[in-house]
Amino acid sequence: MTLDRLFEQDFIRVTERAAVAAARTMGLGDRHASDQVAVEAMREELDSLDIAGRVVIGEGERDEAPMLYVGEEVGRLKGRPDAARQEDGAAAVDIAVDPLEGTNLCAFGAPGAIAVLAVAEAGGLLHAPDVYMDKIVVGRTARGRVSLDAPVAENLRNIAEAFGREVSDLTVVVLDRDRHKELIADIREAGARIRLIGDGDLSAGIAAAVRGTGVQAVFGIGGAPEGVLTAAAMRCLGGEIVARLVATDEGQRQRLTRLGFTDLSKVYRTADLAPGDDILFSATGVTDGELLKGVRFFGGGGRRTSTLFMSLSRKVIRFVDTIFRDDESLPVRFQ
Repeated sequence: MTLDRLFEQDFIRVTERAAVAAARTMGLGDRHASDQVAVEAMREELDSLDIAGRVVIGEGERDEAPMLYVGEEVGRLKGRPDAARQEDGAAAVDIAVDPLEGTNLCAFGAPGAIAVLAVAEAGGLLHAPDVYMDKIVVGRTARGRVSLDAPVAENLRNIAEAFGREVSDLTVVVLDRDRHKELIADIREAGARIRLIGDGDLSAGIAAAVRGTGVQAVFGIGGAPEGVLTAAAMRCLGGEIVARLVATDEGQRQRLTRLGFTDLSKVYRTADLAPGDDILFSATGVTDGELLKGVRFFGGGGRRTSTLFMSLSRKVIRFVDTIFRDDESLPVRFQ
């Protein structure tokens, strides 16, 4: 039995709870508080599930994060993977989380913050170190048409050709960072349009793989852990990420070597970052975005959430609209 048949509603509930907790802090200007409540809500919900889970992408690999840190075991059967495999309706899984992607977006009421979870069978998600990663993300239409070693203009011509458009018709998302000045100049010189974002390259990557968002690609350097989560989404959506680890100084280079990442020229493709056969992905909107609405609150303690749930094994993509009445144990879901 595939993971989603066992846990679809459970994993949706995990990101819903994190999103609701974070949304209550929207606009208060405290990014650390926003992240903390999301982490606590997600961890509590994960611990209620019949899983022996191991966090491979999580909070604070280099910091001493108290919850959902890399290597932490979660779930009712944590630490007992063999028991989980033997127990009917239970599973041993690897977990990648970003309880609040876009902490600044949430803290200052900007669009695009989401709560994210990816789950796979043991070994199904790469334990990427918490460093930078150079990435290009495209959807199914342009899959196989981009390369990190090709000039920006060539990649854009190939993407445009795949879509049957001119380069000037393309919209490329780039994180608004000083490190991207040359990249932005190259995209502009090639003639494509640019959408600069302050945070949230994972959300942007998903948007690039979903028709109707107006985004055809994401270029630039972002977090490696977010690259793994993006890859999990791309496996489910049929899109593609090509990526390469980036060491910004000698200390990071030495750290990567200690972790076994010795070849920084290696290009990671979608299936390298998320090789699992049974991948689930759930993202719930915290603040309004292009794909997902943010959490909405109404009288009597009710709230409404918008979630994207995907399953690789069953090739299922669901947009789930959930209304929680004042008794939160009785949600009403529209899928």
